[in-house]
Amino acid sequence: MSFKHRHTQTIEHTNQLLTQALAHYPSLPCDLLPAMGYALLGQGKRVRPLFIAILGETLAIDANKLAPLMVAIECIHAYSLVHDDLPDMDNDDLRRGQPTCHIQFSPGTAILVGDALQSLAFEHIANSPTLTDREKVAVISVLAKAAGYDGMCGGQAIDLHFTDTAIDINTLTQLHALKTGALLSACVGMVIALTSDLDLADIAHLQTFSRNLGLAFQVLDDILDVTSDSLTLGKPSGSDQELNKSTFPALLGLQASQDYLAQLYAESLQSSDQLPYNTTLLNEFAEFLVQRSY
Repeated sequence: MSFKHRHTQTIEHTNQLLTQALAHYPSLPCDLLPAMGYALLGQGKRVRPLFIAILGETLAIDANKLAPLMVAIECIHAYSLVHDDLPDMDNDDLRRGQPTCHIQFSPGTAILVGDALQSLAFEHIANSPTLTDREKVAVISVLAKAAGYDGMCGGQAIDLHFTDTAIDINTLTQLHALKTGALLSACVGMVIALTSDLDLADIAHLQTFSRNLGLAFQVLDDILDVTSDSLTLGKPSGSDQELNKSTFPALLGLQASQDYLAQLYAESLQSSDQLPYNTTLLNEFAEFLVQRSY
């Protein structure tokens, strides 16, 4: 099976799982549930569920145990995008080629959508019939840490703090390791929680693989914001520059940023090559992340 076909299958499977996750909610006399569906079921790349599926296949983990992880990570990711787009954050009006949630509905509704999707992530894991109690606690712990102060929220706070303010490369790297990289690393942590077959060296190689890829993902995002267009990206191009945000091209220059992206990709492959598994899928995933055009 080609990687493209596998990716398409994972998108379809993830969308089915997300639709099912929302289906148990009763309707309310308001826009909250439709707005949650709008934010969650848009045309996303489903990168994180894809990573979980590939990790699970590489490590021979039951796919039924992976499904709640795929739903939870995408709920957290979708909530983060809804909040990132808000007027007091990045103030974007386009996401995945569609009006952002606060434009389509209202800023207040968008705030509640993010809150509800975050709750859904943990509710879905806690209620999963396929995970043991030990696995639920371990997975929730990993995801909560990655989504909170020590992860995504901490990175977003640094991003807001340094808007219109000079930043050094170490702080910029820390920002994106938390804001973007933490959720990719959480994919590894959650999947590891489902197996006892990995030794410490294997775990370290997987963590390094995901850390480098998480940073590479953001470096490429920064590059595409400069070099691509809004139609291709599905969101406003050049928005980082308009908001005077710190980016790798702004700090290092475009060519140096492209060189850094290539370095991170090479280091990711070096880590995966150390694993005693068939890492073809992991390497194809890495290639997809660093060569995408959107």
